[in-house]
Amino acid sequence: MRSRRSRQVAAIVAAVLTVTTFAGSVAAVTTIGRYRYRAPCSTAFPATNVWNKRIDTLPVRSDSATLIAAIGSGVGVHADFGTFAGYGIPFNLVSTATPSSSVTFTWPDESDAGPYPIPASPKIEGAGAGGDRHLLMIDRTACRLWELYAASHGPAGWSAGSGAIWNLSSNALRPDGWTSADAAGLPIYPGLARYDEVAFGAIAHALRFTAPTTRSAHIYPARHDAGSGTSASLPPMGLRLRLKASVDLSAFGPQTRVILTALKRYGMILADNGSAFYISGTSDPRWNDSQLHDDLAKIKGSMFEVVNTTGLVNG
Repeated sequence: MRSRRSRQVAAIVAAVLTVTTFAGSVAAVTTIGRYRYRAPCSTAFPATNVWNKRIDTLPVRSDSATLIAAIGSGVGVHADFGTFAGYGIPFNLVSTATPSSSVTFTWPDESDAGPYPIPASPKIEGAGAGGDRHLLMIDRTACRLWELYAASHGPAGWSAGSGAIWNLSSNALRPDGWTSADAAGLPIYPGLARYDEVAFGAIAHALRFTAPTTRSAHIYPARHDAGSGTSASLPPMGLRLRLKASVDLSAFGPQTRVILTALKRYGMILADNGSAFYISGTSDPRWNDSQLHDDLAKIKGSMFEVVNTTGLVNG
């Protein structure tokens, strides 16, 4: 989050599926596509949003190698999610029937006042432990997303470091210079790897990732930064990486293959400070932990390239 913050690293229909779905090939995964969740907001933001735009044909930045080295050329990718309920960033499905709550913010000047539809017993990142404690709420009928950073409930009610409210039918960004529930001033939910998408056979959006040291600067679509210096060798918030087309995916497991294919087509966006190449996702008991973590560890930073996103904007 802001430079004052430190990050402690530590669907509905998919319930009919089991982990054994992934015992076979990717072709077997795609046969369940007819069950994919359908709603007015079955995707986060319009197809013209940068989160949902393919970047596999865009040019490579001239400083790509320098920026990759700053993050860690020899570091393997890590799935910052898995089967354990406390590992990953969960989200809560809400509706107009969910009671609304007021929230007191540490940084109210860059937060949306609310109210926020917080369930009686919400799922919060960390499952009660310390850390960023992100609290995500999504109404797929009303096409609204609410996100809180450092959410906590006490005798006086709900409090958080910062909060943001998003219209999932709109391409609107936050004011430049504003944070959100994420350091880059971006929404979190659109960048999560979710089991239902992998079960469907495709992730059709960019993923969210972290880097240990970032520049005190941000590029589109990021609106905020939390960097440690102005060196041009450091990656700015909003930087977009993609897995090189030359990387052979044939030997990877089906769950991992879906994720890596998305990294080739849509890439990943730098959104927070944290461990190198940690990709965010939701916890789900149907993930194959050994497949995700063993496979992704084979993908090193040197296998990525930084995309030149000049001109890549919403709309």
